[in-house]
Amino acid sequence: MVCTGNLYRSPLAAGLLRQRLADPGRVPIGVTSAGTAADPGTPVPPAVTAILQSRGGDLAEPVARRLTTELVERADLVLGAAVEHREAAVRLAPARALCRAFTLREFALLLREEDAAGIADPAARLGALVRAAAARRGSVRVAGADEDVADPIGSDGSVLRACAARIEESVERIARAVLSGAGDGDRRLSGHSQSG
Repeated sequence: MVCTGNLYRSPLAAGLLRQRLADPGRVPIGVTSAGTAADPGTPVPPAVTAILQSRGGDLAEPVARRLTTELVERADLVLGAAVEHREAAVRLAPARALCRAFTLREFALLLREEDAAGIADPAARLGALVRAAAARRGSVRVAGADEDVADPIGSDGSVLRACAARIEESVERIARAVLSGAGDGDRRLSGHSQSG
């Protein structure tokens, strides 16, 4: 997950997706976050931690870190909060990221659960979903600013909660697609509130 400062959007998205993809008895899918202009070591604001906890997520990385070529090259999927973050990942590692970097909302809209039909393992399902989404890119697209999750930095709590709700909507769709072949994924996801 990538945003600018790695303090609001990407930690929210990573914390929520990490929790939603937790699948007991299976090898976990690693979910991390970074920022294109992060000041490494800057603590994630308490308001972000509070929102994550209220939505069932966790903060595995309590301080910001900068997006690097190595992080992009190791990732099977890079999700940016906005188009600028997706583009930054592609610039860092074009050969690796071109077919693996999306905005969060773009990837959620490109997903089709049937693209991973017959695949039970969540990690293998994710790989199939990423390949199919990359192939589908251009045929389905969110227009302009609708593709981005706006940065809530400097805003009040209601803006941060709206940002979290926008992120959670995409996270829920992604997690459902990844876990739908894992048996209990839909049941587990249905217990999480999607209200802001």
